[in-house]
Amino acid sequence: MSTNERRERILDYLKTADRPLSATALAQKLSVSRQIIVGDVALLRAAGAEITATPRGYVLERPRAGFIRTVACLHSGEAMEQELTLIVDQGCTVENVIVEHPVYGQLTGPLDLSSRYDVFEFMRKVSENGARPLSALTDGIHLHTLRCPSQEAFDRAAAALEQAGFLAR
Repeated sequence: MSTNERRERILDYLKTADRPLSATALAQKLSVSRQIIVGDVALLRAAGAEITATPRGYVLERPRAGFIRTVACLHSGEAMEQELTLIVDQGCTVENVIVEHPVYGQLTGPLDLSSRYDVFEFMRKVSENGARPLSALTDGIHLHTLRCPSQEAFDRAAAALEQAGFLAR
């Protein structure tokens, strides 16, 4: 298989996937190393493919149904799991986290968390890697873009965050 054919297969896998695909999973499907996949994805992105790397793997950007809203939050890093769980429990997806850095401007980390399992896996990776949340750069202040099935679901999520004291005012 040629390099171009492999990259087309990567795009095909991502187009039909119902969940994020890791570089390791793609490497196994295509019988190449994980590093080859990482390089292929970087070159596909440079060529204009809208591939996002989430904590659970690669996703191809496509229009998604839902009600999009942003919430501003403020809490310690220790409350991150509780915050994310409150949101997904209301049926919303946490698309990303955004912070304003004094040097780099807006920094965005894609999350794509839709369930307690997604939150659990995200927190496991944070723990395994000793990673600090982006909000550590801004004393806990951050934004989340939420995709919710309805205004009512968003209102429930915002109310849960408010009750927990996580909404920034």
